[in-house]
Amino acid sequence: MLTKVRISGGGRCNVTHAEFIPNQLCLNYPRGEKELIGPFHTFMTGDTMEWFEKKGISLKIEDDGRIFPESNSSQTIINCFIKEVERLKIEVLKQHPVKLIKNEKNNWLISTENKTFISRKVLVATGSNSKMWNLLKVLGHSILPPVPSLFTFNINDSRIKDLPGVSTMAAVSVLSKEGTTKLNSEGPLLITHWGLSGPAILKLSAWGAVDLFDVNYQFKIKVNWLKSETKESVFERLKELKNQHTKKYLHTNTQLELPKRLWQNLLLASKIYENQKWAETNHHQLKELASQLTQTIFHVQGKSTFKEEFVTAGGINLKEINFKRYESKIHKGLFFAGEVLNIDAITGGFNFQNAWTGGFIAAKAIATID
Repeated sequence: MLTKVRISGGGRCNVTHAEFIPNQLCLNYPRGEKELIGPFHTFMTGDTMEWFEKKGISLKIEDDGRIFPESNSSQTIINCFIKEVERLKIEVLKQHPVKLIKNEKNNWLISTENKTFISRKVLVATGSNSKMWNLLKVLGHSILPPVPSLFTFNINDSRIKDLPGVSTMAAVSVLSKEGTTKLNSEGPLLITHWGLSGPAILKLSAWGAVDLFDVNYQFKIKVNWLKSETKESVFERLKELKNQHTKKYLHTNTQLELPKRLWQNLLLASKIYENQKWAETNHHQLKELASQLTQTIFHVQGKSTFKEEFVTAGGINLKEINFKRYESKIHKGLFFAGEVLNIDAITGGFNFQNAWTGGFIAAKAIATID
């Protein structure tokens, strides 16, 4: 129970993100950006923090904006939910897989392997669950096929080989087959045993989830290790460095604030070898180094799951939802919250905030007598 809460944030539970302006918070959702503006004006980050703190859970904001319990343990959040369930005398039934959801005479029939329940209102908060989506299809809802949304890029390339753990700021672009830029991202880039990860990559994986799935995760990316600098401007800087450090060996004279081992690998890719001094470099070598520094092309050949973050794009078509109540436009009394809807976000606590917001608004609507 509450497995996603347990594993979130490396077991610390990244409950939300320190963005307190609804229109800005929405920008972190590749799917759901437009639809969440209204709901976030009703319940968002500050409300989430207040809810937990009223329950005695102290939260902290980290430098990157992620918000965690002070305890650094997801068990704190799990215990909070369990305590609330017990206080409100809510019965939680386990081992009751749902087999059928049916609307009959203004009532909902929910049939499980053990029993059939009758209710006037139903809230579906089952996450990315194909069995539940199939049941909702029968009720007339359209489902956008689920595809992974947060993942890292698998790359086998000598320029980043043997550099796991090296991290730096960079700008990354996903390229089309024609070589034009399709998606851009900038931020921390982490080299791993299997390729590239870090916020810059995860943003691309979220925004490009459907497109990258369609090409079977076989595509090219361009990395600018110096973020916004151009090949031409870097070439001029390298010529200046050559004049300043004539007698120094390039491999032991790391420049441009790059990690040393990455600098050395890019030198080798530019055919600048360990025994070469700045004075011995030629025009062609410096041009090639400028290109490697600002326009490194990598061929991505597959993906890997980011830690244990299982986030998917896909789910119930958002056009079929009344976001003032998180209620189905097709069936009165049928409500939704969380990833069962076609809403997903980049990493950083945003996916949980979507769940908390939807759960709060749906619960208020369900509690209203009508």
